Amino acid sequence: MLKAEFINPFVIATHEVLSAELGKDIKIEKGQLALEQSSYTANDVTVMIGVIGKVQGIVMYGMSERTAKNIVSKMLGQPVPIFDSMVESAIAELGNVITGISSRELEKAGYPCTLAPPTVIVGRGVVISTINIKRLQIPLLTELGEITVSVALREKK
Repeated sequence: MLKAEFINPFVIATHEVLSAELGKDIKIEKGQLALEQSSYTANDVTVMIGVIGKVQGIVMYGMSERTAKNIVSKMLGQPVPIFDSMVESAIAELGNVITGISSRELEKAGYPCTLAPPTVIVGRGVVISTINIKRLQIPLLTELGEITVSVALREKK
């Protein structure tokens, strides 16, 4: 069962990191939460980070290529016209920082965990199966584009 205490740290950390990296004036709205049944990615770019410990599973940050370029452009203060290894690396690190802050909050709630290094998947329609762990999708809407945070975590028995 997916617990709210597994979800909230990711929403809070995403707001915190995006505000710090993109400026306090960035507006971030939470869209409609949804339980995802499909194993297919619907985004151009997905950062995937494994989580192990008292809570286990994966967390994914999905976005369009345009959103990734917009975010990195804003972080660098200059236009980024092409999606390249620098954009990929910056987006992976953004996901890593968000998940790191979230894991700190999970630990405070009694769920210590360790994170795997981020994996970046480029391309829509890639199958990412979370097997029998339900995946909650949290769309975050910004002026730079939409970021979908997908949390598929369960308490280790």
